[in-house]
Amino acid sequence: MIKPAYPRGPLVSLRPAEAAKREAPVDPSTAPPYNEAATAKAWERFVTSREASTAGLPVRGVIQRSWERSVRLGVDAHGRGSDVILSPEELGRIRKGKADLLSIAGVTFARVAELLADTSTMVVITDDEGTIIEAGGDPRTMDDAHDIRLEIGAKWCEGSAGTNGIGTALSSGAPVYVRAAEHFCEGVKAWTCIGTPIRSPLDGSIIGVIDFSGPRDIFQRHNVALGMMAASHIELGLADRMRIERMQLLELCLGRLRVGPQSDGYVLLDRFGRVIHHSPCAPRRWQERNPGVDLKIGARLVDFDDAQWPDTLGKPAAGGLDLEGFERLVCDGAFSGAMVVLGPHVRARRAAPAAPSIRPAPGEALLAARAAIIGDSETLIEAIERTERAAHGRSSILLEGETGVGKELFARLIHAASQESGKEPFVAFNCGAVSKELLGAELFGHAPGSFTGATREGRAGRFEVADGGVLSLDEIGEMPLDLQPYLLRVLEEKAVYRIGESKPRPFNVRLVASTNRNLRQEAAEGRFRKDLYFRIGAVKIIIPPLRARQGDVARLVEHFSREIASGYDMEPPVFEPAVLDLLERYGWPGNVRELRNLVESMVLMARSRVVGLDDFPEDFAAELHELEAELAPGTSMAASEPVQRIDATERQLIEKAMAATGGNTSLAADRLGIARSTLYRKLHQYRTGR
Repeated sequence: MIKPAYPRGPLVSLRPAEAAKREAPVDPSTAPPYNEAATAKAWERFVTSREASTAGLPVRGVIQRSWERSVRLGVDAHGRGSDVILSPEELGRIRKGKADLLSIAGVTFARVAELLADTSTMVVITDDEGTIIEAGGDPRTMDDAHDIRLEIGAKWCEGSAGTNGIGTALSSGAPVYVRAAEHFCEGVKAWTCIGTPIRSPLDGSIIGVIDFSGPRDIFQRHNVALGMMAASHIELGLADRMRIERMQLLELCLGRLRVGPQSDGYVLLDRFGRVIHHSPCAPRRWQERNPGVDLKIGARLVDFDDAQWPDTLGKPAAGGLDLEGFERLVCDGAFSGAMVVLGPHVRARRAAPAAPSIRPAPGEALLAARAAIIGDSETLIEAIERTERAAHGRSSILLEGETGVGKELFARLIHAASQESGKEPFVAFNCGAVSKELLGAELFGHAPGSFTGATREGRAGRFEVADGGVLSLDEIGEMPLDLQPYLLRVLEEKAVYRIGESKPRPFNVRLVASTNRNLRQEAAEGRFRKDLYFRIGAVKIIIPPLRARQGDVARLVEHFSREIASGYDMEPPVFEPAVLDLLERYGWPGNVRELRNLVESMVLMARSRVVGLDDFPEDFAAELHELEAELAPGTSMAASEPVQRIDATERQLIEKAMAATGGNTSLAADRLGIARSTLYRKLHQYRTGR
């Protein structure tokens, strides 16, 4: 039998029998008064006795049952929060699999995070196993949360962190609040959390949790209701999207099938590989091809590797399935599902030569990588062509460009253009995103227990993970000088030594390094090793800044507005010509990333479907007024000393970000879209006048 996987089943409400399995939702008004001292004493007695039963303890039933589960799961009662942090690759896979949840929850999450920003409260969203995939809210609380690993990538199921709002909501299947002393782990008892499950509109299964967390005194009854309302809003958004996608798939099928006595049998799959519809004759013809395998609505026939077309499509979920006649369905350029055409003459078809693999050819992957880089200006096309020529060689490639120009897109283009089998891995890593102490372990791996914080099993580094493919090292200029000789040795020997090991591990990796610095100048001034610069910069490609891409701004505005509007189920707005003219003349110190953030703000905040000059955010409008004052009528941005103005604009942006965040460099760097180390360097640069 084919085992159904999330999400499955028709769009129906949860059956009463399933609802009865959940614990009753929390009702703070009927709960016994919380007594922290009594609860703390009960916890001490429980932890000491390790009794299976907590009868007689002055704590709520949902907390008693969670404490018992925590003991059975072997959780350390004296721990300091989560003991499981996922690698960037694992987290990336989870976020990719939860793209729908993150997309639909985006608006609700942003509103709730803004509402709670001044209340010492943070808000997180997790997957169905308790892994945090999004976080926001009060900046100071988020900083404090790092002490207990309440952060993106940490796992907060009961097996990893004991009794807590996230894990206990998952285990109980109902909204739950956990106050201070009610937590099982001692290191979390200064916190209060309120977790609410988010359920699939298809079958009622839990797909995630929205949780509010903060100091012990944040508990308010209305926060429980707010969490339940937020979860309900997300569930309604998911249901609406699924209905729309189902209708789109049904419409795509029309006109593709024969009708009459010899009409085709067909099975319609959504982008998760689930059966959402089939023709009346399909079950019989399906049985002829796949004896013993029932064709049921909601059953998952294919595991699609990626929901985006034309990336890798998938493979049979159950071995031996005959999926001849598999036809992809594409809506608005994106892979939306598939149709298996069974046809009227099944036996004759089975004797025919095997159908080609449904995995797209490498040429299609290259087209997808090209399509991801929006624009047709001469400077951009020249950079793309140069990149593809370089991809056919074997040398390391250095991508240089300002922050936000899309260096990772060019790294992915190199990967797509150099593929042979279509299965070579692509591994991206930001050298400025981790501390100096952890950078070596992340790149080269480490042996079991080789340093404080190392895993018991040891871990492969990025070079080993990327073996046979492309390793993209972004912000290579942020790599500490004392670590650069090790990287040079690894590249020259084509073998990596894990930290704590003396055994070489050979690899075959194509290195693509990226930087927003002038590495030649950095090397000349002693801030980057010259030998490493010459090693990684055998081929150097400069990605043009947005201000040098004549005509591309309007293309990007249209692309981003459609993409963002689609994500929020909105009609894409129309931008007035005067708005586009100003955007074309702006210097864009943040390049494409800055443009996308601005477009998203204007799409969401516009007063009507026509975006005008009055819809610019206040801070951006002020910069445009300064620009208009500087430029004479008819003068273009490119003709008005761009270097001086860009430096001034960048400095102004940094000053505003630092002021808005109260001097918090971590938060300011996040808002600016740059690494904290880059922000430190620029602050020093502007303060010293260098």
